Amino acid sequence: MNDRAGIWTGSWVAERLGVGLVGDDDLTGLLGLALRRNPKRAHLLVSHVLGKHVPQSPSVIYGHGLALGRRVRELLGPDEAAAAVVLGYAETATGLGHSVADGLGPLACLHSTRRPVAGVAPAGGFEESHSHATSHLLLPEDPGLLAGDGPLVLVDDEFSTGNTVLNTVRALHERYPRRRYVVVALVDMRSPADAGRLDEFAREIGARVDLVAAASGTVRLPDGVLEKGQELVARYESEGAEGSARPATTDPHPADHRTLASRPPVTRVDLRWPRGLPDGARHGFTPAHRARLEAALPGMAARLAEALPAGARRVLVLGCEELMYAPLRLARELERIVPAEVRSSTTTRSPVLAVDDPGYAIRTRLVFPAHDDPADGPGERYAYNVAGAGFDAVIAVVDSPADTPALHAPDGLLARLAEHVPHVLLAVVPSYVPGARPERPVMLPEPLRGPAFSSYAPDEVGWLLQDLSDVTLEAPTEEREEAIQQGGAHYAESLPVEYQPSEQYQELFHAALDASAARLAQAVGAVTEVVLRERSPRPVLVSLARAGTPVGVLMRRWARFRHGLDLPHYAVSIVRGRGIDANALRWLAAHHDPADVVFVDGWTGKGAISRELAAAVAGFEASDGVTGFDPEIAVLADPGSCVRTYGTRDDFLIPSACLNSTVSGLVSRTVLRADLVGPHDFHGAKFYRELAGADLSPVFLDAVAARFPEVTDAVDLQAKELLAADRTPTWAGWAAVERISEEYGIHDVNLVKPGVGETTRVMLRRVPWKVLARTGAGADLDHVRLLAEQRGVPVEEVDGLPYTCVGLIHPRYTRGATGADGRAVTA
Repeated sequence: MNDRAGIWTGSWVAERLGVGLVGDDDLTGLLGLALRRNPKRAHLLVSHVLGKHVPQSPSVIYGHGLALGRRVRELLGPDEAAAAVVLGYAETATGLGHSVADGLGPLACLHSTRRPVAGVAPAGGFEESHSHATSHLLLPEDPGLLAGDGPLVLVDDEFSTGNTVLNTVRALHERYPRRRYVVVALVDMRSPADAGRLDEFAREIGARVDLVAAASGTVRLPDGVLEKGQELVARYESEGAEGSARPATTDPHPADHRTLASRPPVTRVDLRWPRGLPDGARHGFTPAHRARLEAALPGMAARLAEALPAGARRVLVLGCEELMYAPLRLARELERIVPAEVRSSTTTRSPVLAVDDPGYAIRTRLVFPAHDDPADGPGERYAYNVAGAGFDAVIAVVDSPADTPALHAPDGLLARLAEHVPHVLLAVVPSYVPGARPERPVMLPEPLRGPAFSSYAPDEVGWLLQDLSDVTLEAPTEEREEAIQQGGAHYAESLPVEYQPSEQYQELFHAALDASAARLAQAVGAVTEVVLRERSPRPVLVSLARAGTPVGVLMRRWARFRHGLDLPHYAVSIVRGRGIDANALRWLAAHHDPADVVFVDGWTGKGAISRELAAAVAGFEASDGVTGFDPEIAVLADPGSCVRTYGTRDDFLIPSACLNSTVSGLVSRTVLRADLVGPHDFHGAKFYRELAGADLSPVFLDAVAARFPEVTDAVDLQAKELLAADRTPTWAGWAAVERISEEYGIHDVNLVKPGVGETTRVMLRRVPWKVLARTGAGADLDHVRLLAEQRGVPVEEVDGLPYTCVGLIHPRYTRGATGADGRAVTA
């Protein structure tokens, strides 16, 4: 296919080096020419229909693979075709091989790979001598895939010398001998000297070897072309091009050099890729896999279409190295349903000279670091003919091992794309893990969102809860306390009556918010930076409802403010003594990679919820066989030294602890009661719509987020210090609580609530006995002192208290409880 101006895209090389293509009439329509820095071959045949270096219509790309597959089917006949296995070559022909398999019929296919996979033993390997990266591995999940008697169909983009095919067949034939092989290529470019080698080799091994190609010809190479090509590459790379033709490592047209912070954020699209469906044929792809993919493609393409910017006229779906087939199929499905012109291509590890000339096949080049932890170490990767091509949007499709910090770095692929394309979308396909347990079918509803549930904006948080707003769940505080302490009811089976703050208390809240907003903003920024650096570059924030929810919203806002990230955020229920909502975990595992999930809470007290979460996740892994969830919580404040991921270990006032639902989106604490929550239901909660006039949720969020710009430098310093520090939990808070429990004759750590936040909860929701305050504690306790005064609760100052304050719940209902003086405690 020629350039739009009607110029052959190999003419630039042909004129300078005397290289030419001789063969079928449509050969120059399929191929262009470029130059590369390669000690064995200076020229590169650039296919216009492969979907690697040149963006092309996905229907054209897929259509060529299907057509070749149908020709193979006709060659073999129905019986042999049904028994065939297809093998594509990495990285360039992984998509082509899979497409050929689709055209051949419902059969298994495999492609070689250059990425070793832990736990999967190679079934073979071979060398591709002329390639930029020469070693290939074969990693089928089922070793028997290559052991059948049917024909083996080997697919590559070009058949140049035959060395790669001979190496492959020789290696496999020794282990898995068979009677017939079929070699498939878009173009057969063997020289006359190489043309007879395949027949000789077939006679040598006693098998039949056929060849099917879309076009054939040869490359005319004059004497000294390798040296001349290398000299030309070196000159153009070091000196620039003459006239209008120049080497372009970026867009030859002026790029948009906005800072990362000012560029539109990368939009992540949740494809909802079917769990357990391979992302390609690295470990084998069966007819059953194909049926699942075909069923899921329309829905996935619809989600991509919905995420595209309005009015987009030209869209690129960009795959990642070996990941060619899934992006191609997504692009082809997208092409069917959107009015935009859709193109597909893939990044590559092959370095090619870029020259901005219509007679040259590689017009522009984007350079970025490898982002998939390659076996051959770090290095440059490339995306060709993307910059300057007039794309309104690019959808980068990567597998989960390639969704790393390097992908999102300031010099990473996404940032380079954003320099030249107005809208960048990212879709991550979960990498298939051989041997993983299949997904358990779970029919669960979509998350609740505001304004139908909660006063938060719908994109701020999705609640993995069921709405119990119409159920009467509130009980008098003293009645609840008696039932809880005597074991007649669990605290999660009812709700306290919502505390309605006095005018004086509300004034304290606003004063506290004003005084602490900057400190909160700094803690939010610090913990978010630690999460992005250590846990995941694209974390899925999962707040523990409800205290964690405002913190999760703020962390999401920081990620957007500082890095342009649009992170998913959900709220789930965890109940002391009952564990986390397993159905919520199932929903998360079905929609996201569990390894990306980061659980979020406001603060730690004695660490009970940290322990509860760890036990619950371990139990879930045992029951469901789903691994990857990290139970460590990320919190703003960790005064109890219970976690590694925190913004600070100071015990200070977090104003969202001062109120109940009116600072948490008007949502109640969560409810778990057998008559309301069935085995296939999310835990429940109420939305107090009637309290809308008193809602301070947006006031709290906006006040803290408004301080983000002024704390940026402090956050960077604090995050650097945290990342360098030994943050191993000491569980000092738990030890302190045990000591206080015994010293005050309570003998129940659940009735000792350490820290400002936990003490505030005691004052608002439980029956407080007394408050222990660190001697000299200041304004952080003003609201606690006011609440204590209103409820007639004594505040006792204590020297050397490890927390700013500790709230003690009245043990009046606990048999044998005694006070500090040894006397029995009664109502």
